[in-house]
Amino acid sequence: MTSIMVTNDDGYDAPGILALAEAMQTVGDVQVAAPGTNQSASGHKKTLFQDIDYDITSIGNDIPTLAVYGSPADCIAVAALGLIEETPDIVVSGINRGENMAQDLTYSGTVTAALEASIHGIPAIAVSLANRNANNVEDYRVAAQVTIPIVKKILKHGLPPFTIVSINVPDVETVDDLKGIRMTRQGVRTYLDVLTRSAGTSVRIEGEPPAGNVDELGTDLWAVNQGYVSITPVHLDMTAHRFMADLESWDIQI
Repeated sequence: MTSIMVTNDDGYDAPGILALAEAMQTVGDVQVAAPGTNQSASGHKKTLFQDIDYDITSIGNDIPTLAVYGSPADCIAVAALGLIEETPDIVVSGINRGENMAQDLTYSGTVTAALEASIHGIPAIAVSLANRNANNVEDYRVAAQVTIPIVKKILKHGLPPFTIVSINVPDVETVDDLKGIRMTRQGVRTYLDVLTRSAGTSVRIEGEPPAGNVDELGTDLWAVNQGYVSITPVHLDMTAHRFMADLESWDIQI
């Protein structure tokens, strides 16, 4: 039987992870390893040389769950390093409350949990819903349905080393409301962050949700804005290959 690990960054008790875990039960045996508290926008944080607490619990219809009091990457790392008995065949991360597109990928705990899985040689995907106000399980049902055939294809074909796919699903009422699927590249976000001062020496980063160029054909931003499911392959090789020749021409000497 196929073994599937479900994780996220919104926490093990978030509605998106329950919708995803229940959908994945149609594909294989599901276990959850997710943060004990909300870890949104935690990026690829990994806890080293410190205790990481966890609880053994369950969600939904008795889906076995590890609530890990660390980052999303910690959830995958401790599981892969031996906290669970069997290495999963695939890690499915999500469903994130809000889209993860363009530069969002560097912030997203949902995406970096999938990247951590790829470091351990486990195929992984990250799933996000373009609705930052989704607050109940039903809000995530369409995204969960969309994930099922994608997971089946990855289980059949596999993924290259250190590669995940990031899936973003438009906020629609039914699967029939989706225009289809598009393979995309990352677009470019415009962040609208502002700094506000609190009492004393405290500050906050706040602001409106990020914007971006939704008219650039072939990007994740364009696809989701047009009503398509966006599938973006993401690789851990962050080398700026096209810049290497220019950098070499600088003739840097020591």
